[in-house]
Amino acid sequence: MRPLLLTNALIINEDLRYPADILIDKGRIQKIASLIPSRPEWLVIDVRGKWVIPGMIDDQVHFREPGLTHKGSIATESAAAVMGGITSFMEMPNVTPPTTTRQALHEKFQRASRSSLANYSFYFGATNDNLDELKALTASQACGVKVFMGASTGNMLVDDEQVLESIFANAPCLVATHCEHTPTIKQNEAIWRARFGDAIPAGEHAAIRSVDACLTSSRQAVALAKKHRTRLHVLHITTADELVLFDAAPTLEALRQKTITAEACAHHLFFNYDDYETLGHKLKCNPSVKSSFHQEALWRGVNEGIIDVIATDHAPHLLEEKQNDYFAAPSGLPLVQHALPALLDMCSRRIFTPEMVVRKTSHAVAERFQLKDRGYIREGYWADLVVIDPFSHQQIIREDVAYKCGWSPFEGRILSGGAVDMTLVNGLVIWNGHTIQQKYGLPLEFCR
Repeated sequence: MRPLLLTNALIINEDLRYPADILIDKGRIQKIASLIPSRPEWLVIDVRGKWVIPGMIDDQVHFREPGLTHKGSIATESAAAVMGGITSFMEMPNVTPPTTTRQALHEKFQRASRSSLANYSFYFGATNDNLDELKALTASQACGVKVFMGASTGNMLVDDEQVLESIFANAPCLVATHCEHTPTIKQNEAIWRARFGDAIPAGEHAAIRSVDACLTSSRQAVALAKKHRTRLHVLHITTADELVLFDAAPTLEALRQKTITAEACAHHLFFNYDDYETLGHKLKCNPSVKSSFHQEALWRGVNEGIIDVIATDHAPHLLEEKQNDYFAAPSGLPLVQHALPALLDMCSRRIFTPEMVVRKTSHAVAERFQLKDRGYIREGYWADLVVIDPFSHQQIIREDVAYKCGWSPFEGRILSGGAVDMTLVNGLVIWNGHTIQQKYGLPLEFCR
């Protein structure tokens, strides 16, 4: 691999913007300086007029492998992720068979080593009956322990109170929770089924997967974490009501002191209840997209540091599956290719700043999961970088969608604020704006 010199970059990193050159060698950033004289043997790329930011680290994706590869695979979805400026991902355990043993976890890492274009790690899935496996897990074997405290895609609900206590008491690493109260959801489903039968309008998903269902479950998770001093990360917060459960961390230093953190997802920030009218069940996800009132509360939560991380919860399903009636239409959206451009579009609307987006999608994820040498543009760190053309407007059309499922909820929209021009993973240009280079990522390492 030849040394690579990026010249005339405008770096956005650690809440600063500054012009600099970046020298990359052996996969890592060797030097950052205002002017680095080039050498004939180096590859030089002039990125004048472009931003260079650290690659997004997505702490929540469903790439559907093994067992559900008609919807997506590690190969196809990691390619879409790299095209969207995501250089590392952490993948969920609700596949077939589920990742609920150390052997299944090991096999997933083996699969990724042969097919993932981005860097990778995987969650260990907790269940009602695998506590012994969880206790044998070491802190460095997984990015975290995933607990479904509400039923969602797959059958991994943990609803045994004693088991929940044991998981929170014994998890060797961060616990990440899906928080929705299943009994509340079941009651709501019965009410709406009595009214509409199976043909429940798509927008009623926001009332079925309700504010109360989210708040009840999130409150329980936070209480358990405080009781057992667990490192807890509550995934995909969707309501204003839940935000009161979390402390604000307006700086990265404050974030480092938190043991309980919260995540929001790009689609809950970008879409709201009104979008069910045009998207229908394509917008169906768990937890649900809710009203603009809750959407705007999430915006404030991001800017005030109550929401610590922004992720995607990328979860592809076939379009024909989404066209079924309410109860048969699966929950989940394909998102990794367009999440970062959507967040930049929100920057163009003055909802966030690019510095805030970088903090929430890169720096904060690295801090929360204790990643080694990733998430920042620093000398000695891996060169996971994204070159953004800030003046580009991107129209999303189906022909450009890279997901195996072949569709995107952003189709027909024009995203302003910047487009991904180039993506580097471990110092290699994997996406040049036109073609993908088939080089595989590395397993994420942790400082634990």
